[in-house]
Amino acid sequence: MKIEQIYTGCIAHAAYYLESNGEAAIFDPLREVQPYIERATSDQAKIKYVFETHFHADFVSGHLDLAKKTGAKIVYGPTAKPRFEAIVAEDNQSFSVGAYTVKVIHTPGHTMESTTYLLIDENGKEHGIITGDTLFIGDVGRPDLAQHVIADLTQEKLANLLFDSLRKKIMPLSDDLIVYPNHGAGSACGKKMSKETTDTLGNQKRTNYALREDMTREEFVDELLTGLTNPPGYFPKNVLMNIQGYDSLDTVMERGNHPLSPSEFELMANESKALILDTRAPEVFAKGFIPNSINIGLEGNFAMWVGEMIPDIMQEILLVTDNDKEEEAIIRLSRVGYDHAIGYLKGGFNAWKNSGYEVDTVQRLSADQFAKEYTTQPIIIDVRKKSEFDSEHVVNAINLPLNELNIRFYELPQEEPFILHCAGGYRSMIAASILKSRGYHDFVDVEGGMTAIAKTTVPKTNYVCPTTLL
Repeated sequence: MKIEQIYTGCIAHAAYYLESNGEAAIFDPLREVQPYIERATSDQAKIKYVFETHFHADFVSGHLDLAKKTGAKIVYGPTAKPRFEAIVAEDNQSFSVGAYTVKVIHTPGHTMESTTYLLIDENGKEHGIITGDTLFIGDVGRPDLAQHVIADLTQEKLANLLFDSLRKKIMPLSDDLIVYPNHGAGSACGKKMSKETTDTLGNQKRTNYALREDMTREEFVDELLTGLTNPPGYFPKNVLMNIQGYDSLDTVMERGNHPLSPSEFELMANESKALILDTRAPEVFAKGFIPNSINIGLEGNFAMWVGEMIPDIMQEILLVTDNDKEEEAIIRLSRVGYDHAIGYLKGGFNAWKNSGYEVDTVQRLSADQFAKEYTTQPIIIDVRKKSEFDSEHVVNAINLPLNELNIRFYELPQEEPFILHCAGGYRSMIAASILKSRGYHDFVDVEGGMTAIAKTTVPKTNYVCPTTLL
């Protein structure tokens, strides 16, 4: 069986390509569909189906563009109600792709329409399951996302449905099946996914906490719901885009791919009230940037942090990028539904600086300098996740997770200096840029974050300190 996983690390996403006898199918495609088309073309195959495991929350799928460009049929599982032409399959319905068979297994729980696709080869042998967000490697899908879209659902109801789906539909399948999930470690669609992106079902039955044979329904629901953090704010918006439709990526690219001189850039920023998004590396951004711009580095988990930190998915965006990175930035914004980039600074930040426009900076400390400052008992703000903070942190540091900064920034002192850090510097620079744009200037950022601090003599603890300044 020719099945290929196409993994995109920045959003921890896996799409799948299946091909047989000149026919192909794509499962859970990303927004930019040309690579799938080129893959099929190289095999001299026609894309026959686009299979969707569910209405995704963490990214905007490429199903509509792919269907429009190839003539493929879009397939969802039972109960799905898309606002566009698609096949809503029945439970146990089968589809042929060349000599292979794709069988629909309705597995509600993550969402109501969640579906697993069983892959059967030309000899009738069951090969693997494309599980979407029903079953991950080491985890299962969180059951609280659909409730933000469908009013009468609760996470408890969905958790109970997932318990039944796993035990009645997934666990009875053969141990030698390959599990092909939609996400890996780093995705917000689960709690503790493995870094591995495939495994056998048998091994998952032995090692995945949610598949324990002796687990009661009550234990499953309790363990599944314990420790869930609030989902990113853009998740419900992405779900609606996947249900209702969206602009084609070609339109999004045409809208955003406009080079602007520094004077044009400044004028458009003032007239449009667009957000200036600087996608350069944090250590480069710190040395000089356009005042009030927000730094989210393209080389990190860019799309996820855009979704977390820019509340309005309709926000117009002006880009500052490294040379030749403009199109990549627009594409990666579109993956999470931020379709309103309206231009970019031609020549990048250097063009702005060389034109004599105002420049801002972020002051930074090395870890050794931080160790010296620590003796003066400064205010230290750790913007890592609570779980990271609880594992180890600097004694007397205060935890303000980055994804809470927009609603808790008022807790930070405006009259006293403080020190910011994260794990390595990526997230703390996002925080620094946001604070700068809101009038906070009396702070410094630690280069290398906790990774560098851990190598100093600064005292650390896993004792959970107060997490608020108020």
